[in-house]
Amino acid sequence: MSRLQRLLRNQTQVDFPELWKTTLKASAALILISVIALLVRGVNLGIEFEGGTVWEASAPDVSTADVRDALRDVGQADAKIQFVGGDVLRVRAELDATNASSVAAVSLALANLTGQSIDDISFNSISASWGDEITDKAIRALIVFFIVVAIYITLTQEWRMALAALVAVAHDIVITVGIYSLFQLEVTPATVIAFLTIMGYSLYDTLVVFDKNRDYQRRSALVGRATYTRIMNTALNTVLLRSVNTTITSVLPVLSMLVIGTLVLGAVTLAEFAVALLIGLMVGTFSSLFVAAPAAAWLKERQPEFAEQRERLEARAQSRGTTVHEVEDAAVGPAPSHPAPPADRPTRRPPQAGTAIPPRPRKRKRR
Repeated sequence: MSRLQRLLRNQTQVDFPELWKTTLKASAALILISVIALLVRGVNLGIEFEGGTVWEASAPDVSTADVRDALRDVGQADAKIQFVGGDVLRVRAELDATNASSVAAVSLALANLTGQSIDDISFNSISASWGDEITDKAIRALIVFFIVVAIYITLTQEWRMALAALVAVAHDIVITVGIYSLFQLEVTPATVIAFLTIMGYSLYDTLVVFDKNRDYQRRSALVGRATYTRIMNTALNTVLLRSVNTTITSVLPVLSMLVIGTLVLGAVTLAEFAVALLIGLMVGTFSSLFVAAPAAAWLKERQPEFAEQRERLEARAQSRGTTVHEVEDAAVGPAPSHPAPPADRPTRRPPQAGTAIPPRPRKRKRR
């Protein structure tokens, strides 16, 4: 049976702890690249965060050099020039709306360049103070999100699981923002909303893994005869198909939104939202399996009970001249693809033919 067939039947036996050695190195490399990009290139914040004035006009036959020359004549040679949706020209300059003469001069220059009426040139002005307020609120929302999530996971699981989940979420945010910084994609309020959606998705996927892992810890077939890492590996194999299906069903509509919104409708806001979601969904699925799970296993393995269990299995493996994995396989067998019934719920066997249980005799009453 091929790996794909085993995956579709939810019968995988992937050795996730062995993959963690490679995936954690890949995550560290991506985080390093993201941090360097943030330090060197910075974040391309939208007008809503920095303030200023933005002009948009249809310019199918105009080049960036032509726009730069036209803006140089009105003293705005340093303005940011961008083409979005194919032929839509977007110019952003640090001009306040109160400077009406400068705003009108840029509008007139763009109208003459594109051969349109000045009324066809749309512009939007936002003050710097309003942009600072939006930035502060976005940072405050992020901090509140982390605090609430940490409290919730600590109450429902424990603080080690909460720490591992937050590490995975921070991993997702750093890499996503790093990609935006590396390619200088514009960060807008729609992008911030997408970031919050990404964090919620990543946490949901991580909590599913943790819940399944906690379920396996209660099973007599594993408790006392396997390390915590082995229990986590069994839980990951059980939820792998669910994670793949959830990711596919989430990515497909986002791709549709990105393609239709950008190429067909020309809606820039949809594209900004969809790009952040697409990156975050893929990174979030990766982190739940290869960041949150190993972080939780690393923290739990340092608990006295699990540390003693590992030492006992390692001593048994050394005496037999085998490995810990072989000792675990001999005790509990290979990682099951479907959960066994819990120890506190014994399986009832139906009575077979010819083995009917006789009626219970009645007690005679004393006269």
